[in-house]
Formats: sequence, C-alpha cells, structure tokens
Amino acid sequence: MELGKKAGLKPGKPMRDVFGDALLAVAQRHPRVVVLDGDLGNSTKADRVRTAFPERYFNIGIAESNLVGIGAGLESCGFIPFLTSFSSFLLCNAYDQIRLAVAMSNANIKILGSHGGITLGKDGPTQMGIEDLALVGGLPTVLILVASDPTLMHKIVDAAVEYQGPVFIRSSRMAMPHLYSPDSCPFEIGVANVVRDGEDLAIVACGIMVAAALDAAVDLAREEIDARVIDLHTLRPLDVQTLEQAARETGALVCAEEHLLQGGMGANVARVIAERWPVPIRFVGLADTYTESAEPGELLKKYHLTTADIVSACRQAVRAKKEQRQ
Repeated sequence: MELGKKAGLKPGKPMRDVFGDALLAVAQRHPRVVVLDGDLGNSTKADRVRTAFPERYFNIGIAESNLVGIGAGLESCGFIPFLTSFSSFLLCNAYDQIRLAVAMSNANIKILGSHGGITLGKDGPTQMGIEDLALVGGLPTVLILVASDPTLMHKIVDAAVEYQGPVFIRSSRMAMPHLYSPDSCPFEIGVANVVRDGEDLAIVACGIMVAAALDAAVDLAREEIDARVIDLHTLRPLDVQTLEQAARETGALVCAEEHLLQGGMGANVARVIAERWPVPIRFVGLADTYTESAEPGELLKKYHLTTADIVSACRQAVRAKKEQRQ
C-alpha cells in the first residue's frame, strides 16, 4: 500500500511520530501546556514531552475517565491540558466525562484521538476508532480537526493550543504522504483546502483518504473525468461555502473517510448539500460492521476503502449526474 504514489506524493513519517514532534514543539513554546497520558505514551509518542518536561507530563494509567477529570481540574487552574490516548479509548471509555467536563463546560482542553480508523491493523477491532467522529460530533462546542498530512498536523496542533475552547484532533498510526510543504500548507480552522481542482465532480475526503482521493483523481483523468479533491480537515465548524461551491460547480460529490458511514464526515456533508444545493452523492467508508485484525492494506481492501473504491464511487456519481440531467 503506497498512498499518494500515483499522485506523485512523497512518503511521510508515521503520523504518531509527527504528533509527538508537534506536541513537543508546542510544549516548548507554551509553559502552560501539560500532557495527560492514558498509559500509551510510547504508542502515541506523547512521551517525548515526558523526556523533555517530566514535571508537565502525567501518566494517569488505563483510566480514561479519571484522565479527563484530572485534565479538567488542571484546566481550571490555568493549564492547557492535552489528553492523549487511542481515540477509541478516550471517546468510548470517557464519553460522559468528556461531555460534562469538557464539552458542556466549554473547557480549554485538547483531546488527541490517536490511532483513529482501521489502519492500526493488527491491534484489532477493540482498539480501532471507527465511530470516534460520530461520538465527538454529538458534543456541541467541540472543534473537530482531522490531520491528513505531516505538515498539516503541526499546523493543527499549533492552532489547537491557540484556540480558546475544547478541541478534538483525530490522527492515525500509519504514515501519510506529504500533501503540503512547510511553505505551502494553508490552514485555517473551518476553511477546507482544495488540493486539486476539477469540473466533473468533487471528492471530499479527510485523513488518509485525501491521498487516496488524489490517486483516484489520477486514475479518473485517464477516463476523462476531471475530479476536484477537497481536504476537509475541519469537521466542526464545517466549511459549507466550499462544499456548496463544489456542488454548484461540479454537480456531483463523493465523500471518502476512514470511519463508519453512520455519523461521520460524509453524513455531515450530505446534510449541508441536501439543504443548500442537492446533487448526487456517493460514499466511501466503513459499512455497518466491525472489522478484523490484519495488515492495514488488507483491511482497507477488504472493507472497500481503497483508491479503486473511490474511483468506482466517482463513476457512479458522474453517471447519476448525467441521468439526472436527461
């Protein structure tokens, strides 16, 4: 599996390593940043802060509910807590505490949901965050950011520490190719990035699926289908202007995400498009199922989250657009 190869993208480091670097960088600049770890610092790479600033690093253990409560207490004392663990553990084990102490309290707390999606592979379905975006999407006030690229991850972590209020950052274990360079990485909260222009349809993607979408656009170009690709890095607030513009100008959308179809990015995009400029939409995501334990590439293929699946969905969307206009 070489995401981004067809699009000519350069390989990047595993995203957990990128997050560890980004977190250490903000800890160096912001003395009020503290890190709370759910005993997975060596996996999320948050433990790089422990090495540099042991007085600002707290391993709470496998006790996510307590982790959130302690983080809320530190926030009330003026610190900026980063709560780190796998997204499945934080959202599923500590949902009530996040709802009450973070979202409902509008607390200035940052949550890093690492190892999102199914590409943590052999760790197995109990550790896969396949419903994390749906869960956090049900919490008003929480800003939701999804990293699709190493450079963008640094921008996201920088923005999160400057933002006043609760933030959820979703990341992956696996490596993502470079979509952006440090000199050309636009990032503004709530403003999606159009990473490839196109006229026949728009592929709206987040996380690892952005690179897959760019690969799909290369394949589609051979069939004379000109695909626009949108990196929807912010799921709340949603960039309704860019989405509506894409619907108006291309007439068809495909939504691609490494998440359950229920309650994820695509469901939110569909709601906006249905209200503002209805066009045919097709979806690439995890169907109503839990997955198995296997290599990431094997899982993406088995559960239809590949470049080929995006291409197929695009063909369907373009065909539906033509039929609608007849």
